[in-house]
Amino acid sequence: MKPFKRYVLKNGLRVLLVPNKQNLATTALVLVEAGSEYESKKINGISHFLEHMCFKGTKKRPTALALSTEMDSLGAEYNAFTGHEFTGYYAKVNPEKISAAMEIVSDLYLNPVFEEKEFEKEKGVIVEEINRSEDLPVHKVSDLFFGLMYGDQPAGWTITGKKEIIRSMTRKDLVNYRKAHYVPNATIVVIAGTFNEKKILEEIKKLFGHIPEGKKVPKPKTKELQKFPRSLVYFKSSGQTQLILGFRAFDTYDKRRRALKLLGKVLGGSMSSRLFQRVREHMGAAYSIHAGTMSFIDHGFLQVSGGVDTQRADKVVSAILDELKKVTEKLVPKEELEKAKNHSIGNFLIGLETSDEQALFYGEQELLKKNIKTPQQVAREMKAVTSKDLMKVARDVIRNQGLNLAILGPFRDAHKFEKILKL
Repeated sequence: MKPFKRYVLKNGLRVLLVPNKQNLATTALVLVEAGSEYESKKINGISHFLEHMCFKGTKKRPTALALSTEMDSLGAEYNAFTGHEFTGYYAKVNPEKISAAMEIVSDLYLNPVFEEKEFEKEKGVIVEEINRSEDLPVHKVSDLFFGLMYGDQPAGWTITGKKEIIRSMTRKDLVNYRKAHYVPNATIVVIAGTFNEKKILEEIKKLFGHIPEGKKVPKPKTKELQKFPRSLVYFKSSGQTQLILGFRAFDTYDKRRRALKLLGKVLGGSMSSRLFQRVREHMGAAYSIHAGTMSFIDHGFLQVSGGVDTQRADKVVSAILDELKKVTEKLVPKEELEKAKNHSIGNFLIGLETSDEQALFYGEQELLKKNIKTPQQVAREMKAVTSKDLMKVARDVIRNQGLNLAILGPFRDAHKFEKILKL
């Protein structure tokens, strides 16, 4: 028996109900296919701007204070988030309050008023959010890496956009973007936790069933163009150098993704991983060093990130490349792979303890039009990965023609890194 139930309303909106009476809180989540990769250059950052504006007032609750006061009165944990490929709005509450919370989430999603004065005021808020990100090296180097890897196309742009674009944006831009993307067949409502299934489904139908169908504007296809290793150095006077070294990989539908995830775990997914041991424990050249993967509808990558000793940044890059090369040449021992599997599966299941994470786990799969896997199925797929699978995926991905290095630190040029940037 599946641990969730899926419904499709007449207008195309999808509903997932994920009952779990062991949860002490229940989550209402609305996801929509609208993120920075759906934007044009002229309006880059509008998905995130729209998310902000949905909290500034609705027809029923005309101010941000009215919305927040009502949510706070329910004892709710509530927020929204914008990513590259989707936006989410959620509230997590005592199960007794889920109907009220769902109604408020639906209101801010369906009925925002976009009052002109609030729209202009919010520009300043977002500009300050961009300024904060610019001042946080870990955030800034991530933006640099995306830009280096994907260049001047949606996959390479920031989620928040540029300050000059935000300042020039109009209310009409916001209204038109919402009309093109916030449509029923691109929207999912997820309820996870303890709730009356029949009652909540009827409430969702009343709240969302009247929305007229709309034609969804598709995401432009990401172009993957690279033949040689590339590097980017961004000067910032700081006591530590931030770096991301990564390789082009594959999309979220690729069957190799479980093996790639485990490869990242072997390389730098725990305190006993190869890169943690070499760069932090043996070299003493970093506090944090991590390897992992990111996958999207039509692209993805394997990356190593860390904050490292500026004086030894080039030596750290060489050490990372050396460890990466090893996994393409020699099978990962069975015991090491089993440890990586146990750590990965354990972290994955622990992460699903709360109703909001369960809602996102199932909702994201449905939104990206995947065959929805249960946590147990995901765990079984990870357990089935072999050392040969890891070597094969390493050889597929860890190649010079897909290699990118972004550096943020007190360096004026990339020469000292360019000469070592090869396998």
